[in-house]
Amino acid sequence: MLLTISTTHRPATDLGYLVGKHPDRVQRFELPFGAAHVAFPHASEERCTMAMVLDLDPLELVRSARKRRNDDAPLTQYVNDRPYVASSFMSVAITRVLGSALSGSSRERAELAESAIPLEVTLAAVPARGGERLVRDLFEPLGYAVDVTAHPMDAHFAAWGTSPYVDITLTITERLARVLEQVYVLLPVLDDDKHYFVGDDEIDKLLARGGDWLAAHPKRDAIVSRALKRQRRLTQTALSRLAALDDAPDELFDASTGAADEARLEKPVRLNTRRMDAVVAEVEALGARTVVDVGCGEGKLLRRLRKREHGLTRLVGMDVSSRVLDRAATRLGLDGDRPPPSTALPVELIHGSLTYRDERLAGFDVACVVEVIEHLDPWRLDAFEDALFAAARPGAVVLTTPNIEYNVRFDGLVAGRFRHRDHRFEWTRTEFRTWADGVCARHGYHVRFAPVGDVDPEVGSPTQMAVFTRTVGDTIS
Repeated sequence: MLLTISTTHRPATDLGYLVGKHPDRVQRFELPFGAAHVAFPHASEERCTMAMVLDLDPLELVRSARKRRNDDAPLTQYVNDRPYVASSFMSVAITRVLGSALSGSSRERAELAESAIPLEVTLAAVPARGGERLVRDLFEPLGYAVDVTAHPMDAHFAAWGTSPYVDITLTITERLARVLEQVYVLLPVLDDDKHYFVGDDEIDKLLARGGDWLAAHPKRDAIVSRALKRQRRLTQTALSRLAALDDAPDELFDASTGAADEARLEKPVRLNTRRMDAVVAEVEALGARTVVDVGCGEGKLLRRLRKREHGLTRLVGMDVSSRVLDRAATRLGLDGDRPPPSTALPVELIHGSLTYRDERLAGFDVACVVEVIEHLDPWRLDAFEDALFAAARPGAVVLTTPNIEYNVRFDGLVAGRFRHRDHRFEWTRTEFRTWADGVCARHGYHVRFAPVGDVDPEVGSPTQMAVFTRTVGDTIS
């Protein structure tokens, strides 16, 4: 079985530092079930590729199984696909051979290990029990460009159809540690099997490697079920722990963390009200009929849009926190306690992350992103951009974010201080414009900027708003 990792980061040979292996050597690593061989078939300043070949000993596998069970192994255990396919054996090899890269550490290139770099990962002969659709459903929401090559069951007998084995190429700009985490978790999910006993400790391993991205994955339940060999008790326990993790104030962010402090700062200038009014006015001016509020929080914007209606036919809110969505359901009368008027526009609430590709976000006239992106770690902005502007591609995006220059006008804030304890950054007007112009250049949008709140002649308005509209003949219909 074969795994390759390539990069075009300059100098590309820094990949050797990230994986802890020298590009000029071929190395062998003994494993309980065979050996792993690591080599660099290509290593230049422009492109570097590391290959890990896993050589399994099928006889030793059966001997080990017999020792564990103390019984005679049937012949079928000697004849199987395990020595040839990328399965849970490859996941274990990643932990044993690429452990430092998986943990995100590098003594010589610590800063690079924390940086997103262009990566291409190939996996040969992956048993995909669910076909190409499953491969895409697992990896595309995470921001990967996915190429899948299917193999015929037999090249001489086309009527036999395709085999369950595929070659996969994954392309992304991401931290190497994150990519290895996701491959480690998802390979056994594709195979729908693991070669070792799965017990309670497997939940800890799953959450340790996938907790911060798995919680909001659109296929979370299926991933957890397969990863735990469909054991109901383990699956329910893992899902409960993921739900608790989802509700914790972490880098996935729960916007309620520190919200009271921010509201106190902004209340004297009625900023929240003026911000909502400005966004609703833009939605109306764009003539939108379908709107999604990405990072909808407790549903304040959704409630305003539903009250105004103005020709809307579909209104959807998405948030990463199930706890916040519960509060939004109560606010909107969707929980049965206070039913909305029969004439009210129905509102859909969905659980998901704004940094994952999600087909449920496709096809909207307008996407609203109100005071959301500043809660993301800067290195996640590329994933957000990809999920919204490249994959979902709404007709327009109305996005607001704080103007850090204005913070000196708030009582109790000094230059450089953020308004909200969970903000990962706040942009100047120039930084915001630079980012927005880049988004347009990369994804075929125009952008128009507008202030929200009173404009100070020195530091601008308290909130910055950008309205992105698609170009190249695309219009809102």
